[in-house]
Amino acid sequence: MPATRRTMPYAAGFWVVAAGFTTVTAYATVPTPLYPLYQAQDGFPVPVITLIFAAFAVGVVVSLFLVGHISDWAGRRRMVLIAVSISALAAVVFLLWNSVPGLIVARFVDGVSVGTLTAAATAHLAELRAHARPAEAPTFAASVAGAANLGGLALGPLIGGLFAEFLPDPLELPHAMFLVLFVVAFVALRGVPETVTPPDARPAYRPQRIALPPASRSAFAAAGVGAAASFALFALFTSLAPTFLHQTFAITDHLVDGAAVFAIFGAATVAQLVLARVAQRRQLSIAIGCFALGLACIAVGAVAPSLALFLVGGIVSGAGAGIMFRSAIATAGSVAEPGRRGETLALLFLIAYTGLVVPVLLVGVSLAFAPQTTVLLAFSALVFIATVGAGFVMRRQAAEKR
Repeated sequence: MPATRRTMPYAAGFWVVAAGFTTVTAYATVPTPLYPLYQAQDGFPVPVITLIFAAFAVGVVVSLFLVGHISDWAGRRRMVLIAVSISALAAVVFLLWNSVPGLIVARFVDGVSVGTLTAAATAHLAELRAHARPAEAPTFAASVAGAANLGGLALGPLIGGLFAEFLPDPLELPHAMFLVLFVVAFVALRGVPETVTPPDARPAYRPQRIALPPASRSAFAAAGVGAAASFALFALFTSLAPTFLHQTFAITDHLVDGAAVFAIFGAATVAQLVLARVAQRRQLSIAIGCFALGLACIAVGAVAPSLALFLVGGIVSGAGAGIMFRSAIATAGSVAEPGRRGETLALLFLIAYTGLVVPVLLVGVSLAFAPQTTVLLAFSALVFIATVGAGFVMRRQAAEKR
């Protein structure tokens, strides 16, 4: 058996890793409804918010490129523990240095944590579940991994909004609470079984290979585009939604800021879970339809302006993004070569999180030259084109496998 120093059953370890995964990703979006408070404190303009958010995405991409794949030989549990420790460091930076430079550093460190964790935890969940339920289809583990990722991202803004609206010291207390949670998670994760057998000789270190699985390059490329477009949609709401709500719809309640982002990510998570047992080809058809309807509602809601239509559009397109992202994980896992699951998933997440970096930076630059509504409309059109194209390619690949 590949497990070493096993101190809890594989089934229990599966849920402990899922909980730790959710905690780290939740912390990644806790600052979303707090940005207006930071902005009021330091008086910086809206483009600075996109810079702070982009620092997180850059941290994710850098860590995915440098270490996201090494859990294939360094061990899943070890990399998960390292990621939780880095999240704790980010919380300390937030607590001690909350000016703009500190926010950029803290968000970058937090991004490094998420990039270190994502592929390792996703592969760990798949392997733990395979040991616990060998006869079960891998779709359940993929759905839980997707839910832990997006579900955590959904909970973060809601938690941040609750702190901002009802509790004292909203720029310090959430970070202190999560610091405690990270310590608890670290202790619990130490008892999770390892699922990777260490090689006799440690391979020479190299960064993540930028190479597609040779047998299914078109399918993997489509999965990457779909994942990146889905994350681009999430980036729009986690970076600019609170400011857009304040300036376009005159919303001043920070809980509404967090609840709006929670609704988008929550819809993505629920859609993943509800459709977990539906055929992938049908899931992708639903995802394309959700993107078309949701992005149209966002555009009309922004122009009208109509807050209800804008939020409904975000929820519907968020559901589509969740389905698309989960299908991308399944597609990447199905074409991964034996012994290189972590590397293949790391490459997928590297592409996906690039969808956080590039669009947000482009949006930040565009806001200096164009109104928010114009930028939003152009952004929505590009996301729609990318998701439809990727969705149809993945549908064709799923049909060929039937």
